[in-house]
Amino acid sequence: MASKRAQQTTYWSVVHEKFLPIPNLSCNFSAMQINRPLVSQKGSDSGLHVQLHPLVVLSVSDQITRHLARQQTGPVIGALLGQQNGREITLEHIFECPVTVDAGNQIILPAAWFEERLQQFKDVHKDPALDLVGWWSIAPETGPTYAHLALHQQILQDYNQSAIFLTLHSSYAGASDSRGAKVPMSIYESVYEGEAPELDKNMQLDGEEFPLKFREIPYSVETGEAEMIGIDTIVQTSGDASLTEAQELAKGKKDKQTAEHELTQEELEMIGSFRTRINAVRTLKSRIAFIDDYLGKYEDLGSSTEGSVLGKAPASTHELLRETKSLLSHGSLLSPAEDSSFNAEMTAQSNDVQLISLLGQLGEGVKSMRDLGRKTATVQASQQAANARQDPRSVMQRMNQDFFAQGEHGGDESGMW
Repeated sequence: MASKRAQQTTYWSVVHEKFLPIPNLSCNFSAMQINRPLVSQKGSDSGLHVQLHPLVVLSVSDQITRHLARQQTGPVIGALLGQQNGREITLEHIFECPVTVDAGNQIILPAAWFEERLQQFKDVHKDPALDLVGWWSIAPETGPTYAHLALHQQILQDYNQSAIFLTLHSSYAGASDSRGAKVPMSIYESVYEGEAPELDKNMQLDGEEFPLKFREIPYSVETGEAEMIGIDTIVQTSGDASLTEAQELAKGKKDKQTAEHELTQEELEMIGSFRTRINAVRTLKSRIAFIDDYLGKYEDLGSSTEGSVLGKAPASTHELLRETKSLLSHGSLLSPAEDSSFNAEMTAQSNDVQLISLLGQLGEGVKSMRDLGRKTATVQASQQAANARQDPRSVMQRMNQDFFAQGEHGGDESGMW
C-alpha cells in the first residue's frame, strides 16, 4: 500500500507536465514584515481592465519550473510587457529578472542589467510596440505584503508610474481535477491613500506622503490565434490523462486485484505526456512528407515547364527557399493531401501556367503585327510624298482619275450635279 505523502503547496508545471511545489518566498524576505498585507479595504475606482494572455501564464509556469529544477535560491520575479491604451492594459510577454540587495537589506532590481534587457525586448517587439507595464511575483492569496514593497516602489519611480503587480497565489494547491478552476492569479494597482478618516485628510503636513496600498483590478484571459495551438496541446494532454485515470478506476471496480497495480498520478501524467509526444511526432512526420512531396513536384514542374510567365523554369535556389519558407509558415494550417488530389491540383496549376504563357505569346505576336502595319503605312506615305515633290503633274493626273472614277457611279455623293 502506497505511503501517504505530506500535503504541500504545488502548481501545474507545463514543462514537466506534473504538479511541483511552489517555492516559498517567505524565507527570502524573513527580515521584512511578511505577514502584514498591503491590500486596501477599498475597491478599485480607476476603471482599469487587464487582458491576460495565456503566454504569460505559461511563461510564469516555465520560470518557476526552471527555478526549482536548477535548485536556485531567492525570489522568483519577472517583468511584464504589454500595451496600455487608455484604461485597457494587455499582458503579452514576460522575462525573468535577477535581484540584488541594497544598503537597507531590501530586494531590488539591478538597474543597469534591467534597463539593457528591457531595451532589447523593446527592439524585438516593435509591431505592435510593447513596453513595461508591471511585474510579477509569488504572493499569498490575501495580497501583496511588505516583502514586495521596495521593488514595486523602484519600478514606480524609475520605469512606470502606473505599473501593475501580478501575483501567483502561493497558497494554491493543485488538485487532481482542476477543470473549470479559476486561474490562481490576481492583479493589483498601487495607490497612495491614508488610513485616517476623510475629515483628517485636510490636515496632512507638507511633504508627508500617504502609505502605498494595493487594490485588486479585474482581468480577463485573451487568447490570440498563435496561442491557441499551445493551449490546445495542454488541453489534449490533460484530457488523455483524465481519460486514462477514469478507465483505470472503472477496471478497479470490476477486479479487486487491480488495486495492487493501480497507476499513480505521476504514471498517469507520464502516459498522457507520451501520447501527446507520439501525436506530435506523427504530425511532424506527415508535415515533412508533405514538404518533401511538394519540393519534388515543384522541381519536376520547374524542369519541364518552359516559357512560363518569368520566361524560364524557376530553378533559382533562393526562389525555391522562399517557396519552402512560405510553405513552412502555413504548415500548421495545412493537412497533407492524398497523392491523387495533389497530382490533380499540380496538373491543373501546370496547365494554368502554360495557358497564361501562350496568351502572353499571342499578345506579343499581335503587338508585333500592329507595329509592322504602322511602320509599313509610314514608309508608304513617305514614298508618296517624295514622288509628289518630284513630279507635280502626276499628282494632278491621279486626282483627275479619282474624280472621274467617282463620277461614273453617280448619286449625291459622286460629286456630279
